[in-house]
This record gives sequence, C-alpha cells and structure tokens, in this order.
Amino acid sequence: MENRTNIIDCTIRDGGLVNNWDFSVKFVQDLYNGLSEAGVEYMEIGYKNSPRLLNAKEPNPWRFLDDQFLKEEVITEKKFTKLSALVDIGRVDPDDILPREQSVLDMIRVACYIREVDKGLELVQMFHDLGYETSLNIMALSSVPEHQLIEAFEMVKKSPVDVVYIVDSFGSLAPTDIEHQVKKFKEMLPNKQLGIHTHNNMQLAFANTLTAMRNGVTFLDSSVYGMGRAAGNCHTELLVTYIQKPSYEMKPVLGVIENHMLEMREKWEWGYIIPYMISGALNEHPRVAMAYRDSEDRDKFVDFYDKVTSPEASLAPASK
Repeated sequence: MENRTNIIDCTIRDGGLVNNWDFSVKFVQDLYNGLSEAGVEYMEIGYKNSPRLLNAKEPNPWRFLDDQFLKEEVITEKKFTKLSALVDIGRVDPDDILPREQSVLDMIRVACYIREVDKGLELVQMFHDLGYETSLNIMALSSVPEHQLIEAFEMVKKSPVDVVYIVDSFGSLAPTDIEHQVKKFKEMLPNKQLGIHTHNNMQLAFANTLTAMRNGVTFLDSSVYGMGRAAGNCHTELLVTYIQKPSYEMKPVLGVIENHMLEMREKWEWGYIIPYMISGALNEHPRVAMAYRDSEDRDKFVDFYDKVTSPEASLAPASK
C-alpha cells in the first residue's frame, strides 16, 4: 500500500488561505524544487479560478493561475513533481482552461459541497475531456447525511473522475471516523481511487491520514510545516519521513522549512491553536475562530468557548 501512495502538497493552495496567497515566485520555485527532490508526487500550485467571476481587482497569481505566467515565469522546467490546481463550483470559466498538453498542470481538482456534486461532475467531465487527471473533493463531510452521500455516489460512480476525496474540512474527525468513512467510500465507489484531506484542529491530521492510508486510500494531502487554513493540514515532512517508500526524502523539505517557513510562521499564524481546537471539537467551520484570533480578545479562550457554546450567544466574533 505504501508504495502506491501519492502525496499532494497543498502548501500554496491551502496555505494561501492564511496569507492571501502572498507567496513570492522564488518561494514557489524553491518549494517545487524541494518537493521534487523529496519525491513528493504532486504540488498544488493554487486555484484555477477566474478573476472576473470573483470581481478580483488586484492580481493574485496563485489564486487565479495563468498558464502562460506559470510556464514562462515560475515552472520553466518540469521536474519529478506533477502540478495540480483546485477549482470551486461557479468560480471557473471553461474558456480559461487549456488542453493539458498546452498547460504545465497535470491534474485539476474540483471542490464542492454534497448538494453540488452534479455541477462538480460536469466540471470533472470537461477537465477529463481536456486530458487532465481529475479529483472530486466533497467538503464538510462530517455534516453530510448518509442518504445524500448515497445519492451523490450513484452519480460519481458513473463519472470519469480518477480520485474521490474524503475531506475533514472542520478538523473534527477522529481515526475511527476516518476508518468508517473510507469503508463506506470503498463500498460505494469500488471503481475509484480515494484521497484524504485533513485539518489539524484536534492534533489528528497525521493520525487520520495514516489511518486512511492503512485502509486503502492512495492520495494523501499535506502541506509543508502544516501551513493551511486555521489549524493547518497534515505535515508533508511527517509523511515523507514516516511512509516507507524509497523515493521519499525528508532533507529537501527541511530545507524549505528552514529557508522560508520559519520566517513565514513569525508573520502569519496557522496550526494547532485553542480556538481552532474548540471549533473542531464542536464540528464547526473555523471562520468564527479565525475572526476571534484577529480580535483583541484573541487569547481569551474561556470567553471564546462561552461564546460558541451558550445557546443565546451570538456566533459573531469579539469586536476589535
């Protein structure tokens, strides 16, 4: 099983939610080169969303990936690591997607909620027809009723999608939950490869990822130094160290952390922090905790807990 693993490093895409994708070209290049040397199979270099659909006023090259910019300015030479991008339903213009042979991207992943699976699969079909590897990432699984999953999977089964993801959006699942989800996905989707995307609210991202792998999941999402929205993701450096695959090498990832991430961590906050733990324990989206961390009361953990648990309390974050 371990030799069949594919790590998809999401540092740029998920980490961009921490710093509004304020990454230099040099960092992205160093990350790509480091991941290639480390034997990591994929790097998610950002979102392939369309700026005009989001009324984006300022350029943001990693949130709105441009094929020409990527090819000429960033990845001038492809190495071992393949490149992936993520799109959201309703945020991508089909005219912005080149055929795979004209792009540096190898895989396009579609993120959607359970109610939008039909729309997600339309995009998957389009990307598949253009020659890309594809995945469907169904978000916020911890709050999806079983019957909705069953209906959605009937559609997924018939689609050409390569990988279907179990996404622990709120970082609220434990290894037993992951095991249950994987078994369910395998039963319902015997013809698909499975992926796992975890968040570290409860300090379980690594354990959950390993549990998924041991139960047959082959695509593992992670990020260097865990950099991702709120509590962050499973750490890439942990996976390349722990998984017994001859091609994995820890040292190049350590170089990226030493040369770039330590400084970033002083500037931007992510990782296991108490309000994120509380939101994970309550199976809630971390947006309220993120707003609270941005307020003057950021370290008043008891106050935050009372705010989000008392029935009459508003979920609005503390005022600045």
